Amino acid sequence: MIKLHDLQPDPGSRPSPKRKGRGIGGKGGKTAGRGMKGQKARSTVRVGFEGGQMPLLQRIPKWRGFTNPFRVEYQAINLDTIEETGLTEVSPDTLREHGLVHKGALVKILGRGELSRAVTVKAHAFSKSAETAITAAGGSVEIVAKPWGDRRPPHGSYSQHTNR
Repeated sequence: MIKLHDLQPDPGSRPSPKRKGRGIGGKGGKTAGRGMKGQKARSTVRVGFEGGQMPLLQRIPKWRGFTNPFRVEYQAINLDTIEETGLTEVSPDTLREHGLVHKGALVKILGRGELSRAVTVKAHAFSKSAETAITAAGGSVEIVAKPWGDRRPPHGSYSQHTNR
């Protein structure tokens, strides 16, 4: 029976490391592969050090990109999900009661699946395919106003003040 203290690697599978810097007698002696003189020959140089020049990581700004302050994020509900619920009137509140959307989420209806009955759907946004599928099934579509209204800046407000 093999015991834990008897375990050892196969012979030859773990070669002994190269012994560097042990005098002029063999390979890897004296300068030990570091060349002649200089900073790298004497001691270690930390990662990212550029010889006193401002390092690249410090030259680059920390935060990159752009975050759109007017972004509107919807929670998507497809037609097949509405079909499964069996409801005749669908609104963000009824979807919340069924556990399909989060509290206070903006709802967008998407067109995957088909409707077999007339359904009145109230939501914050609709895809074109969903809108046509709901009306084709004899239902109606109603857009609910967003809680904050229209957050977009007035049209042309940025272009008027460019030549100051």
